Amino acid sequence: MSRYGGPTLAPGKCADVTLVLEGTYPFVSGGVSSWVHQIIRGLPEITFSLVFIGASPEAYEKMKYTLPPNVLHLEEHFLSDVPKGDRVVTRRGDDAFYDLSARMHDALRSGDDLSGELRQTVTRLLADPKRHRDDFLFSERAWDQICEKYDQNARGQSFLEYFWTVRSMHAPLFMLSTVAARVPPSKCVHVISTGFAGFLATLLRQAWQRPLILTEHGIYTKERRIELLQASWIKDDDDVSTTTENASIGVFRQTWIRFFESLGKMTYDAADPIIALYEGNRARQIKDGAPKERTRVVPNGIDLERMSKLREKRGPAIPKTVGLIGRVVPIKDIKTFLRAMRAVCTMLPDATGFIAGPDDEDASYAVECRELAESLGLKDKVKFLGFQKIDDLFPKMGVNVLTSISEAQPLVILEGFAAGVPSVASDVGCCRELIEGVDASDRALGSAGAIVDIADPDATAREIVALLGDTDRWFAAHRAGVMRVELHYTQAQMLRRYKDIYKKAIGS
Repeated sequence: MSRYGGPTLAPGKCADVTLVLEGTYPFVSGGVSSWVHQIIRGLPEITFSLVFIGASPEAYEKMKYTLPPNVLHLEEHFLSDVPKGDRVVTRRGDDAFYDLSARMHDALRSGDDLSGELRQTVTRLLADPKRHRDDFLFSERAWDQICEKYDQNARGQSFLEYFWTVRSMHAPLFMLSTVAARVPPSKCVHVISTGFAGFLATLLRQAWQRPLILTEHGIYTKERRIELLQASWIKDDDDVSTTTENASIGVFRQTWIRFFESLGKMTYDAADPIIALYEGNRARQIKDGAPKERTRVVPNGIDLERMSKLREKRGPAIPKTVGLIGRVVPIKDIKTFLRAMRAVCTMLPDATGFIAGPDDEDASYAVECRELAESLGLKDKVKFLGFQKIDDLFPKMGVNVLTSISEAQPLVILEGFAAGVPSVASDVGCCRELIEGVDASDRALGSAGAIVDIADPDATAREIVALLGDTDRWFAAHRAGVMRVELHYTQAQMLRRYKDIYKKAIGS
């Protein structure tokens, strides 16, 4: 049942697809959420049940989207919802279960095949989730295993920190096992990331014996690695470099990284198909353990009918307005955009800018960005608009900027192209493919903007000014973007592919 008044399936009813969503739709706006809403609205003949996972209820106070009528069910679960007041009693715990768990963790670390251990572990969890949850939180056997793994992997480090690291990793898994026993069955499961959502989806696949589809927009393990390393810049070949850390990244952060890698491998082992948005991420999935024969690429698609109408709202002159549409969070590197805008406004005094996206996900970072804007003298030049409808923004923009340190296939670039706005983007994900083209025939269309290095405000500023100051170049980029999105990235193409995937999964 939804805490927020969402629909609930009647007894005996069954949706076609259960969507498992972590930290996104329908409570967070942004690219992934827009994509989910686009899929649901674009396939009205398919019915959906939504299972949302969040960190805590306080972070998700209201829905950001109106649910379409083909959403039959919504329920929310929060990783903070673990038992806090249970009475501690002496209990030995299930030796066989913890022996199996130890073998599975060893297989995950060594890279050995874990499918047998995984199936057995999931079967035991589903059979009696509350018992295993209580064993993990309070039993002697769980304590013995934590001490044993500490001796093997973290001796010399703080035992107290190790204990709480392991507990905070695994307690949500037992909570999600309890959730899996209550989710109403559907004909198939579709999960939009690995991580905790992938773990729950794996449980549902095992419990229902129904197909599991995985679509990764970004690579979850890579993004968690970036956050854990607090990297100042990340190479796009996925080798992590940072100005603050070298090879030694700390045993506890290493433990978290291995943990998320393990959840990723679990999801890859259970899913078919495994979908990426572009070939680079498909290669990363295979490198991380996804069976190659199950992987495929389905690019994002844009509603051309809607977005192309925005071109009609543009005036004859190129607006000197520079926009960044995205969440105010570190992975979007808003600070590089602000530093670039300081240079842009110096070179083009009539230029202005804005940042349009929610700023409540990382409040301290949002404060730092506002303070930086003021210290750079941009208070009257760059506005923080909060969440806005893109239909109101693109007609006013001269350049669409993306300064992220990690992306997959950003919808905002494709939407901007369809609306007639060239883009300057950091060299992450498939941004280079979108702007310059995938192959020779695509590249022949021309560049739809410019690519710059990650965290390079000077280069970002130079390319923005070059576009705004050269009418011929701007209109050439405008035409290239429009042609590229119309040829390769339409909503109709994407929806047709997902309709076929769903039909195969649900057996119709």
